[in-house]
Amino acid sequence: MDGPAIEAAGLAKSYGKLAVLTGVDLRVPAGSVYCLLGPNGAGKTTTVRILTTLTRPDRGTARVAGHDVVRERHLVRRAISLTGQYAAVDALQTGAENLRMMARLSGLSRRDARRRADELLERFDLTGAAHRRAGTYSGGMRRRLDLAAGLAGRASVIFLDEPTTGLDLTSRQAMWDMVDGLVGSGTTVFLTTQYLEEADRLAARIAVVDHGRVVAEGTPAELKARFGDQRLDLDLAGRDAFDAAAARLGARVVQRDEARLTLGVTTDGSAAHVRSVLAEVDPAGTGVRRFSLHSATLDDVFLSLTARKEPAGVR
Repeated sequence: MDGPAIEAAGLAKSYGKLAVLTGVDLRVPAGSVYCLLGPNGAGKTTTVRILTTLTRPDRGTARVAGHDVVRERHLVRRAISLTGQYAAVDALQTGAENLRMMARLSGLSRRDARRRADELLERFDLTGAAHRRAGTYSGGMRRRLDLAAGLAGRASVIFLDEPTTGLDLTSRQAMWDMVDGLVGSGTTVFLTTQYLEEADRLAARIAVVDHGRVVAEGTPAELKARFGDQRLDLDLAGRDAFDAAAARLGARVVQRDEARLTLGVTTDGSAAHVRSVLAEVDPAGTGVRRFSLHSATLDDVFLSLTARKEPAGVR
């Protein structure tokens, strides 16, 4: 594919008076995993729905696989695959029939569709249930079948909207391995997830979206470095000291454990900055019992960027 697999500029969408997207810009390189992170209500699913032609934007433009998502919807749909948050399989067909049907609808020959279905059944540990109706599957099995169905064709851009929610660790690992294989063959994967370790494990680049706009974008390493290479954890001497330190630090707190009376704040790791924070939160020298430094995680970045006071709205 020449150029980026996905481009979006100024995407905006409102439902009544609720502004869900307020100007989202994205550029996704072909043959990579790109992850959209954000809390519930940030606009992740609405962004996916626009990029997959299910919802029209109020303003802005977007192109997927080189095609405009509004004017060339039929061409976009030929190039993409979408696995949503909830399993959408035919309960009256067997697992194997579901996968063969999806493969055939994606343009594979009858023989290739059967081969692809067998491969996916094995990869997602469904071979033993291949000839059972999907309606008899457990919730986790239905989710695995739905994920497999989304991978049945040969789409150039695959959208996975929180694909591993509700899956056990073994099934999540199988999905991660499948994503690695897809990217290795040149496919672009656009992923939304609430599992930060999943984004860290899979994504070449991450966009953090909050309140309907992208608030940060970069590789996982770049985001960690930009918002604090280190996290300073403070173990407070008592409840009063904890409350006072939390009040002084305010929105800079990225980790809070009230039961253990600990607070975490990002730092550059230098002795000067650590001394400065300690002096600020504990001017009397009696409130902090001990402190420790840790490498910053994607969790720290996420919490720093998406701290919110009001409840979330539309996804």
